[in-house]
Amino acid sequence: MISFAPGPSKVYDSLPQYMQDAYEKGILSANHRSAVFMNLYQETETLMREKLHVPQDYRLLFTSSATENWEIISQSIVQSAGYHIFSGSFGKKWFDYAKYIEPKCHPHKLEADQTLSVEELEIGEEFDLIAITQNETSNATKVSNETIAAVANKYPEKMIAVDTTSSMGGIELDFRLADIWYASVQKCFGLPAGLGILIISPKAIAKAKDKGEKGRYNSLNFMLENAEIYQTHYTPNVFGIYLLYRVLQDIPEIQHIDQKTRERMRILEDTIANTGKLRMLIQNPEARSSTVLAITGKEEMISEIKKSAEKEGMQMGGGYGPLKASSFRIANFPAISDSEFQNLISFLKKY
Repeated sequence: MISFAPGPSKVYDSLPQYMQDAYEKGILSANHRSAVFMNLYQETETLMREKLHVPQDYRLLFTSSATENWEIISQSIVQSAGYHIFSGSFGKKWFDYAKYIEPKCHPHKLEADQTLSVEELEIGEEFDLIAITQNETSNATKVSNETIAAVANKYPEKMIAVDTTSSMGGIELDFRLADIWYASVQKCFGLPAGLGILIISPKAIAKAKDKGEKGRYNSLNFMLENAEIYQTHYTPNVFGIYLLYRVLQDIPEIQHIDQKTRERMRILEDTIANTGKLRMLIQNPEARSSTVLAITGKEEMISEIKKSAEKEGMQMGGGYGPLKASSFRIANFPAISDSEFQNLISFLKKY
């Protein structure tokens, strides 16, 4: 069964070999204070710079999940309140969680087909962080690099944090545009769940030090102290970090992955547009994600399509939240092979 669910999704075909290598090399028993682990951490950070074009002065940190990063950002960086821009369920969850820590946080809710109008955006001095859900997994929407750049140019004094949980590793991101980026590995990195990624700029590091929050196991200052010597703040998922390291070794540079991701999405969009029964949930192409596609229709038809796909060895992603019954989602992630993608297209053309 090939999973086209938008995470956890299909893992890279090379994973069994990586796993065997990890066992044979003793990675599974490596102490996180050992030279073996410190070298692994350093080499993984170097590969993130080489393959994903993370700037040299940004730091890579490992967490348990993208969700944990919500907590770290609010408790260790935000000093007054966050201004949260989102269109779907995961962006709202980030806002809701942040509000428990910083009650003055403000939601800026977009409609699913709506793009952000930066010209009309008014963010007051009471907000020191702008939180942007760049790729909303629940409804398959996006915020472009160009829009993030416009926000950064308009508010250079504010921190910008970006959720790229279902896009990092699948499209090219301009990390210089924001101070905090986070993701998890079970989507575009083609790995099993269990590892979060947090990338932070020198500006974010300085702000965390200025706030001075300490005492929690995942206080950012404590994490950074350990990261200086390529160690972690708690016993991490060493196996997951090794798998990430191996994937980064083998994948092309991100501009090539980005090109293929966008080409595949164009094929998917054209296929859906030429069917009689299927309709894209997001009609505005400027708001439509490149890594997740949502299809909408009558509940009975959506259920029938998902069942038919399973009979042909393909698992579609269900709709999420209020869209659960009336939509399904397709992951357009790099680990999906060309033959698997062609099988998907052939299946969709039946409708």
